[in-house]
Amino acid sequence: MLGKTTRLITKGLTHQRKQRRAPMCDFERIRYELKPCDIILVEGRSRVSEVIKLITQSPWSHAALYIGRLHDIEDPEIREQVTQHCDCSPDSQLLVESELGMGTVIRPITVYEKEHLRICRPRGLKYQDAQQIINYAISRVGVEYDVRQIFDLARFLFPWRLLPRRWRSSLFAKGAGRTTKTVCSTMIAEAFNNVQFPILPLVKTNTADGRVQLFRRNPKLCAPRDFDYSPYFKIIKYPFIDYSHHASYRLLPWHGNIPLDNEEADLYLSPGESENSLVAIADNEIALPPKKPKGNPH
Repeated sequence: MLGKTTRLITKGLTHQRKQRRAPMCDFERIRYELKPCDIILVEGRSRVSEVIKLITQSPWSHAALYIGRLHDIEDPEIREQVTQHCDCSPDSQLLVESELGMGTVIRPITVYEKEHLRICRPRGLKYQDAQQIINYAISRVGVEYDVRQIFDLARFLFPWRLLPRRWRSSLFAKGAGRTTKTVCSTMIAEAFNNVQFPILPLVKTNTADGRVQLFRRNPKLCAPRDFDYSPYFKIIKYPFIDYSHHASYRLLPWHGNIPLDNEEADLYLSPGESENSLVAIADNEIALPPKKPKGNPH
């Protein structure tokens, strides 16, 4: 009974909104740009994605680790593990990710062809460390997705004094060790922690001698937005329509006769009403009170 209930909840949480008619980014340029150990951020369209975005106050709900093609993996045993877990061609561009309903899996990057993506590249990562990160991530394939950790993260964001003890976060309740479940960002953060690469470390200074020390963050507290925010990752964007290929952003195709549907019309301005609407809104906001009649008051 519990298994059936879990499957129903999982199905509801993974239900996807419809895709955009046109993508936000240029997938082909992203594919060409990717290097092993890049982090791919995904906006996400499922219900659980909306929960994660609400909790973390970020547009990014999912993170995946790009591991390259089979020949990019140095260890032959690790390459063999990949072929066992993923039925793909040697030329397929692969990523490791933890997804609700699937657990930690290896999939081709083409599953995100229509999605809004961003690349976060670790600055100055050494080749051997990159191989260790990839090996760690592949070793986690098959581990279940930890839904509870999402809600633990939500509870952790509330002040402790406002919650009954039984509702408080259990993120730190258990000792450190190899867990049997994970979420996308935690798995990736553990892989980078394995080679001591920083994501969002705590920086403290010794008041006596001025020396600086870094403290690694608990991987369970890592969210997709942290890779975007981290100063140790380079952000790479390729918009679907890139004004760097035009003489000016003013020459972008703002005008045309493509209509907006009802939902889009609430969020976007059509070319004909854009200026008038903004002026009308401004006029309403700065409307002056009526003038008082002249003359001496009685």
